[in-house]
Amino acid sequence: MMLWRYVGTVAAFGLNLCLSPLAASAEPAYVSVVREYVETVVKPMVNTPIVRKAIEDQNAKFGNITDGNIQVLDNTYRSEVQSGGWEMVRHLLNKPVSRYLKTKQDDSQGIIVEFFVTDRHGLNVGQGTMTTDYWQGDEDKFMKTFGKHSDEIFIDRAERNEQTQLLEAQASFVIKDENGQPIGIAAVTIAIDAL
Repeated sequence: MMLWRYVGTVAAFGLNLCLSPLAASAEPAYVSVVREYVETVVKPMVNTPIVRKAIEDQNAKFGNITDGNIQVLDNTYRSEVQSGGWEMVRHLLNKPVSRYLKTKQDDSQGIIVEFFVTDRHGLNVGQGTMTTDYWQGDEDKFMKTFGKHSDEIFIDRAERNEQTQLLEAQASFVIKDENGQPIGIAAVTIAIDAL
């Protein structure tokens, strides 16, 4: 009789362990690999004077920008991308911080697919390649990092790129000034297959 009670207790414990939220919330295998790459390779690239100064300068320039003006900038950028006008895109890509990010992206040997940084409003400050939009403030990459005052690296769900067929995941994190104050975010799309 005692043996059956023991077997029942062990079985119940095992079932409880399998059904517990901890088991259900296990992260996909790629998350730890992407997090490690961002922590050891990407963060040191971003925590540099050229990146921080560019963000701080734009934060000063757009200090009290209104939501309406943010929308105008984003809509202008998006329409230029669609029409091929690219005045804002060219201006962004020619900034020293963008050229720096592009060099780091190129040096990654295909691991970094997209690399950009934003100001405290979520507006792009520098980008290694053309992005589809200028304002990131309404997206998870910004809201789950800067918006939550989080020190965590947010890693979005991996997706297969239809053009390259590579499995990619975007990671983002808060960038801080020398005093530890949040000033913007970095977002990097990682080709998981290339890691």
